[in-house]
Amino acid sequence: MFGITPFERNDIWNPIRDFERDFFRSFSPVTHCRTDIKDEGDKFLLECEMPGFEKEDIKISVDGSTLSLCAERKYENDQENSGGEYIRRERSYGSYCRSFDISNVDESAIDASYNNGVLKLTLPKKANEKSQSRQIEIR
Repeated sequence: MFGITPFERNDIWNPIRDFERDFFRSFSPVTHCRTDIKDEGDKFLLECEMPGFEKEDIKISVDGSTLSLCAERKYENDQENSGGEYIRRERSYGSYCRSFDISNVDESAIDASYNNGVLKLTLPKKANEKSQSRQIEIR
């Protein structure tokens, strides 16, 4: 069902790119949001850690059989002296987007909540449709 898994690729042919990615990762305001998915029999429970985001920053959308979680935040820290001149001015921006295959989920019954930096989605499974048995006449 959920075929997308976290994947990081180290490019052995370009160690400079790996160094830059690892070095600047500590400066990035949003690297990734850890996600846990539990199968609870009749539903899936998806928990995504999104600390620092406000509920209004998070967008959840369903397009066909794809569920997308996207979030964006901006941070500004201005400090001025008494003359109105900047002593320090820092800005950062971060965004996050991740998609999941929900072809086995009843999209109309998805429920979401966000509390203490954790987004929780309840994804009810589709009811199993039993195939009908019938006889086929040979001509």
